[in-house]
Amino acid sequence: MEAEPEKTSDICRLFVDEAGVPEIFDKKGRVIVGNEGCSHYFMLGMLEVDDPEKLALALNGLREEMRNDPYFSSSESFDPARKRTALLFHAKDDLPEVRVKVFDLLRSFGSEIRFRAVICDKQIIRAREEARRSQQPGYRYNPDHLYDELARALFSKFSRMADVYQLWIAKRGNKERNAALLQAIDDAEGDFARSFGFSRGGVDRWKATITNPRVTVCLQATDYFLWALQRFYEPREHPTTKEVIHEDRYLNAIWPQVSQIHDLHFGPTQGSFFTVGNPLTVETRFGPKKTRKKKMPQV
Repeated sequence: MEAEPEKTSDICRLFVDEAGVPEIFDKKGRVIVGNEGCSHYFMLGMLEVDDPEKLALALNGLREEMRNDPYFSSSESFDPARKRTALLFHAKDDLPEVRVKVFDLLRSFGSEIRFRAVICDKQIIRAREEARRSQQPGYRYNPDHLYDELARALFSKFSRMADVYQLWIAKRGNKERNAALLQAIDDAEGDFARSFGFSRGGVDRWKATITNPRVTVCLQATDYFLWALQRFYEPREHPTTKEVIHEDRYLNAIWPQVSQIHDLHFGPTQGSFFTVGNPLTVETRFGPKKTRKKKMPQV
């Protein structure tokens, strides 16, 4: 009698990080959205990776290659004392030349890695919170609650079926928020069941680990995808023309690997869902670029 084949479980491996900050008010209750160090948008991203070990080895190999290259090794960001690129990739701190190489590496993985994100407009959240504050004297906004809200939206719209969902989540400061995270996942499971008419198996199928990108290298890849999305959303002003710029070239580069971007506060009540079939572009999100009128020459 032949032995039955060994059953293997389908494991979905997910790496979650954030971009922007969830803060909206300062300690005195004043609005700080858009001020120095306070983003206009807050977003949560999740990278699904078929083979995390393969991706981690590739990222570490690329960084080691650069550390041994005089062109990179002599730069400040590769000085171990500065604790930047010498230790891990972080798109905000990395040299432009480093970013090009990291993006090329990530793109080489094709459909082996798939990114999705949920994003909120903090001015919309500000108006909501101010209305609540006027109705409930003594109410105070908690930035952690915005994170949990986005986590619930992110997980509830994830339709991938698996026996186990392994989550590696970038730690937020010095806070241990395991209970709140599990509650967000539990709420997302309920949302999923109501939306699709069946359950994924409940919160028990989710195995979450709070970690950091130096230990869990694939989080460095999540950071790069989020950085590309953030460069698209966060407005910048051209130093000469004063034109408002939404930089789309990084997002365009990785767009084939994007499964879904859920923009919570754009379009219909449930927000807008951007996919490969419905691309997120400057025109679809922010409207056509305004052309500057040329001055007529003096006669």
